[in-house]
This record gives sequence, C-alpha cells and structure tokens, in this order.
Amino acid sequence: MSAPLLRRLPTTLVNRIAAGEVVERPASAVKELVENAIDAGAHRIAVTLKEGGRTFIAVVDDGIGMSAEELQLAVERHCTSKLPDDDLTHIRTLGFRGEALPSIASVSRFTITSRPAEAESAWSLEIDGGAKAEARPAAHPQGTRVEVRDLFFATPARLKFLKEPRTESGHVADAMRRLAMAHPEVAFRLESEERALIDLAAANPSLLQGDAARLERLGAIMGREFADNALAIDANREGFRLSGFAGLPTLNRPTSQHQYLFVNGRPVRDKLLAGAVRGAYQDFLARDRYPMVALFLEAPSEMVDVNVHPAKTEVRFRDAGIVRGLIVGALRTALSAAGHRASTTVSDAALGAFRPHTGYSNALPMGGGGGSFLPRGLAEAAAQFMAPLDSLSARVEMPTGEIANGNYPLGVARAQLHETYIVAQTDQGVVIVDQHAAHERLLHERLKNQLEADGVKRQALLLPEVVDVGEDGARRLAGRQAELAEMGLVLEPFGLGAVVVRETPAVLGEVDIQGLVRDLADELAEMGDHMALKEKVEQVCGTLACHTSVRAGRRLTVEEMNALLRQMEATPHSGQCNHGRPTYVELKLADIERLFGRR
Repeated sequence: MSAPLLRRLPTTLVNRIAAGEVVERPASAVKELVENAIDAGAHRIAVTLKEGGRTFIAVVDDGIGMSAEELQLAVERHCTSKLPDDDLTHIRTLGFRGEALPSIASVSRFTITSRPAEAESAWSLEIDGGAKAEARPAAHPQGTRVEVRDLFFATPARLKFLKEPRTESGHVADAMRRLAMAHPEVAFRLESEERALIDLAAANPSLLQGDAARLERLGAIMGREFADNALAIDANREGFRLSGFAGLPTLNRPTSQHQYLFVNGRPVRDKLLAGAVRGAYQDFLARDRYPMVALFLEAPSEMVDVNVHPAKTEVRFRDAGIVRGLIVGALRTALSAAGHRASTTVSDAALGAFRPHTGYSNALPMGGGGGSFLPRGLAEAAAQFMAPLDSLSARVEMPTGEIANGNYPLGVARAQLHETYIVAQTDQGVVIVDQHAAHERLLHERLKNQLEADGVKRQALLLPEVVDVGEDGARRLAGRQAELAEMGLVLEPFGLGAVVVRETPAVLGEVDIQGLVRDLADELAEMGDHMALKEKVEQVCGTLACHTSVRAGRRLTVEEMNALLRQMEATPHSGQCNHGRPTYVELKLADIERLFGRR
C-alpha cells in the first residue's frame, strides 16, 4: 500500500479549521464582529439574535466603513489593516490576526454591507459556506452591517455542542458586557427574539476624562450596589498603570463571574490576574467567596504578548511579578483606605429582614380603624408630630454622662444582646456589632502590625502541649517552624505524627492550642507552594486570630464594649472579619422610622 500524497488543503477547508479556534459558539462570532466595530471607531453598535445566534446574527455599527476593494480583502484570511508595520510587539487594536471574518464566513451564510463616509453608495458582499460572490452596490448609511445566517451549517457536527437558545444568548450578552465596560464612549444594544437584553447609552463626553463615565457604565452592568460600594483604584509601577474599581469585601459573590479584567482595553481571562485579585482579598474573604472587581491594566505594548491564543482572551507578560505586585498592592491600599467601612448591602439586607410581612408593599397604615391610609397631608403631620425632637436626636449620651454628639462613627454602647451582639447608638441611628467577628479582625491586624514591626511577642507555656496531627500534618508544620516562630507560635516535632507547642503569641492570651494547630496543618496543606510567603503568613495570622478572639456567649462590660468600638474605628478593614462577613450593621434612624410607618 503506497503512502498518501502530501497536498495543500483547499482554502475553504483551511478557513473551517481556523473557525474551530476562533468561532466556538455564536458569542465568539459576536465578540469578533463587535471588536471590529470598535476598532472602526463606532459610536453605536447594535446586535440582533435569533435562536441564540444559531440561525441569525446581525451586527450594525456607524464606524468608518469600507470600500468595495476593502470588502473583498477583508474576507480573505490574514488580511488586516491593523498591522501597518507588520509588528506584533506593538498591537494597539482589539483585532489584528485577520482570521475572524473568513472563519465566520466559511461556516455560515454570510453577508457584509459597508459604506465609508465619502462614498456615494454602499457595497455588499455575500459568502455561502466559504464560496464568495461578487460585490454589488447596496443602500446603507455610513458604517458596516454584518449578517450571519445558519451558523455552522457547513460544519454540522459543531451544532451538536450548542446549548439552548437562552443559554447561547446569555453567552453573547456576557461577551458584549465585557466590551461595553471597557468602552463607555460607545452605545451598545443587544436584542434577542425582539427583546432587549442590553441597552447602554454612550457616556456623556464631559464625563469621559475621569472615572465617572466608567463607574456609571459599571453600575449599569454590575448593578447599582457595586457602584455604591466600589473603591477607586489608581496605581502605577514601572510603566504599568492599574485603574478601575474594586468592591468592599462584604460585597462578595459565590463565584468569580463578577470579576472583570482588562489589558489595554481587551477583556481577558488570565490566571495570573485572577490569582492576584485572590491574593489581595484572601485576608478578608472565605475561600468560597469572591470579590466584585473591574480592573483595567494599561501595559506597554512591548511588555505584553496578546498573540497567545486565536480567541485573544489570554495574554502573557514579560515580567509577571511586576503585574501581580501592582494588582495586590493597589487593591490592598484601597481596602486599607476604606477604614472600618462596610458595604451598604449589609444594612439593606438587615432592613429587609426587619420589614414586617404584612402583605403590603408599603408601610403599615397609621391608626387602628378600618386599615385605610390617612390623607397624605395628615399622615405627614402625624409623622412629624411623632418624630424625635431634634434637640434630643442630635445628642448621644455616654454611659458615664458624657455627651458624644457624633464624635464616634460607631456610636456608644447601650447594651449587649444574647452575649453576642453589641448595640450602640449613634447620632443618626443604631449600630449592631458582632463581637466575635469584630475582635477577630482587630487581633488579625494587631498580629500583622507586630510581625511587620519587630516580631510577635511570645509567651511560654507552663506545660508544653502535644498535638496529634498525623504524619503529613506534622511534616508540614515542621517545615514551617521558622515562619510560625516569627508569628509567635513555637513548636517542634514530637514523635511520629505529633508536634509539641512550647510558646504562643502573647497578644492572643488563652488559646485552644489543639484546635489551632490542627487547623494550621490543614491550612498549610491547602495553601501548598503556590502562594507567596507574605500571603501564607497573613493566612496563618487569620487562623490564629479566629481561634482566640472574643467568643459569642461572653458577657462584656460597658467599658469593654466601648473599647472595642473605638478600636474598630481606628483599625483598617474592621468592617469585615477575616472571612468577608460584616462585623457590624448600621441602621439609620430614618430607615427605622419607615419600618414603623413614621415616614
């Protein structure tokens, strides 16, 4: 049997192979087409879908458009206007490979119509499964319209991998939202089955110079609660600039899908960047919770390679350490500057839990007879009559008789409920503090500060304690003896599968040594070697603090409660514990009055 002859594959088949890399599903096609529209300087981009994009996709823009000659070239493989110097190290556009249009056209019934500003008429070109017809004149305003019908009809095996239309529409919407975040100057609209899924107006030109336009666009996509609880990020390091917004730790989600990362305006899914965000927040969130962030990295083009994957969703940095350090440092600086602030969603959730379940969406009617609401004027007069006197509501008395008068953001302690929660009064409402969560954060920060200063002070145990942690646990702890000793925990191997603890951090006081050491062994196993030393140290600090903080069920004196409140006000990150849970809830007096129908 003779060997098969080598031969050149037909161009249409080559394009279909490339389509397998570039066009995975309708969302991939839409992403490529919308990126082309952005590169063309469009101010408005409209996308229409049918059956999730399986049977019909239309992308219309008002960009610079193309002539008949440019149309013919645009659908040829590796034809592009975006590499004038043939230099892959200085890419300043979203597209550059020249693969998208021919790849999409090779697996669909494809029509592109375009008109430049100076042209008298538009030109249209049809391609059916890779077979190209002649361009012909058409009626169309300035810009470009691309229609994709029967996607993957030429590669029917690919159709089997598509999901339900609603799922595919969701993927398209996600791709468009990511591009819209990076380009607030462009209006975006997405319609599916004549229903608008996205309708974002272009930002006011007067807002484009600062962060206002970006935050407004992020709020429209990620939700108003993100805009209300986002911290501005702006940092520079060795030619790299990081900007954007990061949510407070108490505004978190169970998955990472609300983390948006961009490099030079390009949406990317990069493990390095995602890992850096994780490292910055790991001191404030449980492992199964994720912060909400939208970060925009501007990198020198020669320091980043975007030609890593045909879909252009991955990048590679020449010096990944600089980028990781910039992200971690910028996020932690912003979180520190937030002080004891917690997200407004905490108080909103509390008010929702307090709201009486009456079946009415509004406040309860005032008065007992008949259940009818009072006339508006009379209701307002009654509410004003029952409101607290200004002279009293503006003054908060300390337990000792001293007048606070708003000097303390977290107020002064009034009571302890169930030996777990501290109730404090402010000049504008009420604060409820979880004593265990708050003290845990305070201890954590104190341990970190001591460690950075001159090391954690230790106290020797009168009777060293032996802890059985198994062979693997004992080996891991023994391997970290020096680091643990710096944090005030002195231990050493003791027989097979056990360690003996001789000293503990003095700041912790009495501690459950057995539980602490076992948890540390588990923490070290989970961390492995992929975390930086500083992150490992902070993780261990969090475990130490959690085991030794003031527990629920301990009765506190008024002096102890007020001391805790004052320490919280002076301590960064005290609005959330080490696991991302809030340490306090603030209820404004006006909100409480609404609960009782006073407003």
